[in-house]
Amino acid sequence: MSLTNLDLINAVDGFPYDQVDPDLYAASISTYYELRVTDHAYALGFILPSVAEVFRGVAHWDLDDEDRILTLTGGTTAAERSAVVATTLEALRKTGHFKVLDKWRNELYAVYGRNKELLFDVERAASPLFGVVTYGVHLTAYVKKEDGLRIWVPRRAKTKQTYGGMLDNAVAGGIASGEVVFESLVRECAEEASLPEDLVRSTAKSVGCITYFYVRDKSAGGETGLMQPEVEYVYDLELPEDVVPKPGDDEVEEFYLWTVDEVKEHLAKGEFKPNCAAVMIDFFIRHGMLTPENEKDFIEIVARLHRKFEFPTV
Repeated sequence: MSLTNLDLINAVDGFPYDQVDPDLYAASISTYYELRVTDHAYALGFILPSVAEVFRGVAHWDLDDEDRILTLTGGTTAAERSAVVATTLEALRKTGHFKVLDKWRNELYAVYGRNKELLFDVERAASPLFGVVTYGVHLTAYVKKEDGLRIWVPRRAKTKQTYGGMLDNAVAGGIASGEVVFESLVRECAEEASLPEDLVRSTAKSVGCITYFYVRDKSAGGETGLMQPEVEYVYDLELPEDVVPKPGDDEVEEFYLWTVDEVKEHLAKGEFKPNCAAVMIDFFIRHGMLTPENEKDFIEIVARLHRKFEFPTV
């Protein structure tokens, strides 16, 4: 079966839209619990009932079944709240209750309030349990040849904790709490593709961001149905022909240099990690390869790549 570009967007942006199907959206919202922090009366994420139930009676957490709200009550500062979250998650990890915590990374993601203030940090592997917005950097590296562009595409190591063996963007990674976006990119370029720091700093171009609301499936590993709204800061990097990306760690198996048509072929086969497919589609739009003339769902695709969330962002 050949997937369309809209199929690929549907795979990564799977949460219902209020404007498109109000009944489905309302039914979905009514099922979940909101994550909140004391003195911040708004949602920071959506939580499955099966996840919320685990927090019933746990110190520094309050579960309100009537209004369907899970509130972090412990701590009044970001540091204090982060400590409560860390203690709770460490205890949950030891019980083995959530499979997603088996992929513990010892990396912290930031959770922000409406004033863009840091509310608390959360272990990366646990962020889908809370349904909070997470942030990453994705870079497309390409080479200009006389007969058209070639795009560097890595294959993820089969041993990777998530989406093992799938195709990826040239460089991609999560942004740790407190990390500057561009510095995160520079770090990932060295770790994943062995790209020279001076080349990245002088040549990589910030070209926007994409946002989508992913609902995790079995390919993500761990529990399915967990919600993962994400922001990906997107960069382009034109490489000279003599600069060849090489795996810098054990997360990448190999790199391919493919024509645009070859990339589209592998996209249609569903071989790309879902959010990397979205980044590649965004690249095609920005470079005039995907247009209103050759894509009947052009407007919807562009809109779906820039979703506004129900939660605060930085």
